[in-house]
Amino acid sequence: MKRRNNSINIWMLVLVAVFVPNATTSPAASDTGIQFVDVTQEAGIHWKHTDGRSGRKYFMETLGSGAAFFDYDADGDADLYFVDGAPLPGYVPEEIPTNRLYRNNGAGTFTDVTKIAGVGDTGYGHGCAVGDYNSDGHLDLYVTNYGTNRLYRNNGDGTFTDVAETAGVTEPRWSTSCAFADYDRDGNLDLYVVNYIVFDIAENPWCGLKEKGIRAYCEPDNFPAQSDTLYRNNGDGTFTDVTKSAGIYNTTGKGLGVVWGDYDNDGALDIYVANDSTENLFYRNNGDGTFEEIGFMVGVALSEDGAPENGMGTAFGDWNNDGWFDLTVTNYADQTNTLYRNDADGFFTDATTTTKTAQITYPYLGWATAFIDYDNDGYQDLFVANGHLHENLAELGQEGTYGQRNLLFKNNWDGTFTEASEALGAGMKLEDVSRGATFADYDLDGDLDIVITNSNASPRLLRNNGGNRKNWLQIRLIGTNGATDAIGTRVKITTGELTQVREVRSGDGYLSQRDLTLHFGIGDYEHVGGITIRWQNGVEQLVSDVAANQILFLEEKRND
Repeated sequence: MKRRNNSINIWMLVLVAVFVPNATTSPAASDTGIQFVDVTQEAGIHWKHTDGRSGRKYFMETLGSGAAFFDYDADGDADLYFVDGAPLPGYVPEEIPTNRLYRNNGAGTFTDVTKIAGVGDTGYGHGCAVGDYNSDGHLDLYVTNYGTNRLYRNNGDGTFTDVAETAGVTEPRWSTSCAFADYDRDGNLDLYVVNYIVFDIAENPWCGLKEKGIRAYCEPDNFPAQSDTLYRNNGDGTFTDVTKSAGIYNTTGKGLGVVWGDYDNDGALDIYVANDSTENLFYRNNGDGTFEEIGFMVGVALSEDGAPENGMGTAFGDWNNDGWFDLTVTNYADQTNTLYRNDADGFFTDATTTTKTAQITYPYLGWATAFIDYDNDGYQDLFVANGHLHENLAELGQEGTYGQRNLLFKNNWDGTFTEASEALGAGMKLEDVSRGATFADYDLDGDLDIVITNSNASPRLLRNNGGNRKNWLQIRLIGTNGATDAIGTRVKITTGELTQVREVRSGDGYLSQRDLTLHFGIGDYEHVGGITIRWQNGVEQLVSDVAANQILFLEEKRND
């Protein structure tokens, strides 16, 4: 069990620091000894995902589900929410599959509080995202389904109320990923919902090798696409569908992943959507409430060879620490995942080959992805969750395995990555059918831990042992001029010659939500020279000379 320290100090009324002692003085440029350990069972997580399979190959069985790390009870540590599937025709469950909420007990364990909290949706679920949409100081939860979506309003007393219908965000189409963001900078969190394909359970087509009677899941090309939905927050607890007026309406995409991020550093959040078998979409925020789709023009819609791929998950991250957010997309097996380098001139360059990730990802089928600094060296590494679609690959005459090892690429600081998971403990060698992933320092020891969801199986809670040997800083932002979660706020820290940039984000990767706390590894540095916070309203705050190895609570200055 890792050590946890709960001592709290107060700085200047708006800075709160939780000090956690580092294990050792960080070694120079070495991550030797870091191990990811599967602690799922001992942590008290006994939930198992259900995809409702019965052999009839309903397409929704392939997508899996996501998870969210978020501090729903505001006690300082990250709680954990899992999205579940539901029975499909031909499947008879022993008990009704239900989404689960686990409260973090603060001692390395979790308690199932689903019934008490009232968030046990039994729909066929896929994704989730978190944000304080009504600016009351409590994190709310949005859940996507094949069917009616849910918006759980946090009541602030450990319970939630589903207000999706009254808020106007039920979204009847098949939804996958979702994310909150204040795209028009009016102080209210808006909501982007990714929609997938048109699929009718009653008209489930038969795909596979008919001459041999071997059934398989159909390809997305067999089904029509659907437009995503953008909901603008009206500021009164309700939302308005502004998809068409905002320039988002597009019936060519078959969306699975979404991420908000300010790619051109103009202060307005842009949108990237990973589509399955169609061009990926990139919506540049015009700053006037509208967007322009520029994916092809800026070089992030297609593969390097100019072909649409099977995009699954996506994430922004500044992996070369130049102050501009780069982009990654996971794809189907035999396609490679894609890394786009932000050229700081409005365009991207496909850097998949030059980063030395192409050959390694080629045989894998990638889903969730994230930029995380797992070893606290100050450079973001790259995680990918893998798992195939077909459990009967051999019968279908296809290469590969159903269960696959997940990948963790170490950033070499020189524009290349090295796949390091084989050396990172038994937890990174497991061959599961993985889908979603979420990240948080759930035990508050200074390094990032990982939760991975697996299709029709138990999840994995992988505790990071040894990542805190190098120094770190975590920042929790509290907004006061709108949504209290500070989603969309950008933070830049400087330690010596090292500068890093992060944004607080809702719903990135694939179907999932990482903890809103910003995590910075800072290597051998014992102090952060400067912190610049650019809030969503454009106001900047500066903090100087901050000690390492602590959690800072930074509160936005009020306009009044």
